Order: sequence, then C-alpha cells, then structure tokens
Amino acid sequence: MRQKIFIAGHRGMVGSAIWRLLEQKSCYELIGRTSAELDLRNQSAVYQFIVKEKPQVIINAAARVGGILANDSFPYEFLMENMLIQNSLIQAAVECNVPKFIFLGSSCIYPKFAQQPLREEYILTGALEPTNEWYAIAKIAGVKTIEALRKEYRLDYVSLMPTNLYGPFDNFDLYTSHVIPAILRKFHEAKINCGPVNLWGSGLPLREFLYVDDLANAVHFVIENKMKEHLYNVGVGWDLSINELALLIQKIVGHHGKIIWDTSKPDGTPRKLMDISKLTQAGWRASVSLEKGLQLTYEWFLNNSDKVRERKIESFRNTGPE
Repeated sequence: MRQKIFIAGHRGMVGSAIWRLLEQKSCYELIGRTSAELDLRNQSAVYQFIVKEKPQVIINAAARVGGILANDSFPYEFLMENMLIQNSLIQAAVECNVPKFIFLGSSCIYPKFAQQPLREEYILTGALEPTNEWYAIAKIAGVKTIEALRKEYRLDYVSLMPTNLYGPFDNFDLYTSHVIPAILRKFHEAKINCGPVNLWGSGLPLREFLYVDDLANAVHFVIENKMKEHLYNVGVGWDLSINELALLIQKIVGHHGKIIWDTSKPDGTPRKLMDISKLTQAGWRASVSLEKGLQLTYEWFLNNSDKVRERKIESFRNTGPE
C-alpha cells in the first residue's frame, strides 16, 4: 500500500518542488488542494478534509510569505494567517492520529543578532529582525507546538527551518518578492533596456541560499527516517554578501551595466548563516551549488514568463496564502 501524503501549499515554490520529487516515487500517493478548494485558515474545513482523506503524512508548505516590504506593510496578515494555517493543520493531524507531520519554517525565527552560525537552540534568545518579526513569531509558535507534541505525546512530528530559498515557481514581483528573484528580474530587465540596476541597501549583509529542490530532498529524507530531534536547520553551510550575490547574478544574466546601491533602504539582518550540523549528522546534505541553482532559476524564468507569479503590494491583503 502506498503512503498517502498531503502537501499543504502544493502550488507554491516549496510545495511544488516537494510534489515534483515525491511524484517520482512509486511508494507515495500525493494529495493537494488549491486555496479555492480548501481554505487552510478554516479549522473546521481542514479537519473534515483530513478525516476524509486519512493521510499518513502532512507537510505544511503553505504560508503567507513575502519580502521586507510586504512583511513590514502587512504585519497582521503575516502573523494571523500563518498561525491560522499551521494551527488548523496541526490540530487536525493530532485529532485524526496522523503519524507524521513536517512543519516548514524559516531562518527568520532566530534573533537578529544571534551568534553565527545559527544553532537550533538559539530560538527565543533575543530580539527578532523588526521587518519580519510578525512572520517569525507565527513560525516560532509552530516550532514550539511541534516540540510540545513530541514532548507530551511522543509524536513523530518535525520542524525544518530552511535558509533563504530560491528556484522555479518563485514570486518575481519586484515589491513583494525575496532577494534572489527580485535581483534576477532587475538584472534581466536592465539587460533588455541597456540600463543600470538599482538595488536596496548597502550590499554588505551576508546571506545563505538553498535551491528549493534541495529542501524537497530534505523533506523526503525526513519522511523516510524517524528523526531524533524536533527541529533541524536546512541549508548549505556557507554564505556570501548580497553584493557578491548580485555580481554572480549579473554574470549569469549577462548584464554589463552599472549597479547602484540605495543605502536609504533597509539591509535587514546583518547575517543569517545556519548551523546545519544536526541534519548533516543525521545523514542529509545539499547537493546543488549556488551558481548552478541560479542558472536553473534564470532558465526557468526565461522559459516560463506566463507562469511567473506577481503579487502587487497594493493587492497583497486580498490575495490568499500560498
């Protein structure tokens, strides 16, 4: 009998990567629902769905996500909607005796000025980055809920905290996207227009990036193994400056113009490097290099202009979570 897996958020960048990987495996039966088919914020609807489908694994890849501007502009939506989604899924899983639950979060759960690299035990040891604290607080609540369930009920539930993600099906809107899709699009358009590229901040912050297919592989690893810990960082183990990232993307895109840094815009957290030793010791490691991942992402961007998602800042409140 094939293992039945519900991927919440299967149309988003993360969820679709997980779906692509798992559908290649003959041992899984995958379930997915769009936000129109199932509102994950509706606790009753989610419970009834889980009762009917009876999955053996639930993967929470659904979330209200966005970059610095979106986070800072819509704090209530980022806090409330993410908590509603994860609470509905986790409670339904517990009440329906779902054997395995994988909760996906973000490295922003760690304090802004935490010691580097970020270890799992640094959670709740300091103040968060103000521009994304609302999203971070929601994800911290999810992590602690998973920890509480393991402690009280000995459930095989696990939280994975990936570093900054990028890849196919990302959000390429210049106002609501994360750093890689925004920079990639800016260089692409500047190449077409033969102009300079304007980028936010100083270019000095250090960031670690993980190709989304590598995260999908980590999720598959957790599905197939009983994990000893409740929380694992997922990353590559090294970082680079935003300026170095920009130069690499500029080379891949083939832009030869000037880069202008707008230092009036915020930099965000100075550094976010993940300590990935726990997951590495468990037996998993990323395999896609940053340059290769960026090349694949740019190729997808060029070949899928009709699929490139844009989420305008003025309509952000009225759009659903991924």
